[in-house]
Amino acid sequence: MSPYAPEFARIAVAHLLAVASPGPDFAMVLRQSLAHGRRTAVWTSVGIGSAILLHATYCVLGLGLLLLSAAAAFTVLKYAGAAYLTFLGVEGLRSRRRSADNVGLTGGTAPGPRAAFAAGFLTNALNPKAALFFIALFPVVVSPETPKLIQAGYGLWMSLATMAWFSLVSLVFTRETVRRSYLRQGHWIDRALGVVFLTFAAGLLFG
Repeated sequence: MSPYAPEFARIAVAHLLAVASPGPDFAMVLRQSLAHGRRTAVWTSVGIGSAILLHATYCVLGLGLLLLSAAAAFTVLKYAGAAYLTFLGVEGLRSRRRSADNVGLTGGTAPGPRAAFAAGFLTNALNPKAALFFIALFPVVVSPETPKLIQAGYGLWMSLATMAWFSLVSLVFTRETVRRSYLRQGHWIDRALGVVFLTFAAGLLFG
């Protein structure tokens, strides 16, 4: 057995619990799944997973603690994340009733792959709580003697696992029966998710 197996197992369990807990990432994938369909939701999931690589990279390079200790930098990240979540929340609250004509089950008006990827990436990358998770996880769980290549492998695994998890969420919430129900009451769901995003934003600002 690899000497790094116990370390990897601790990281895997911690990451699994974190990624499965409700948060901005889940709300974003849920919104994309219901409003725009599977393709958009999966690309959003890929964006979220790619942002994990960003967090893992600065932790592997030892920049995580620097970010945490630099109050100004962390404050900028916090306010940027809150502003983005507020934007998503206001968009949700402004949602209007949809019909099968203007939002088809195939996601005819859905954003393209690049926009969907960017939405997922920004949601995770600008979330200070995600940054704090990695900054706390690596110094506690990963030994300083663990080679950087192995640490990079941990980050890659977390990225791929995140993509897989949210792609699975996308598959569940883009089932035809689920989306047909959404088309009837989708504007209320959008508004509810808008409140959720605003709550996350308030949590970042005042938590």
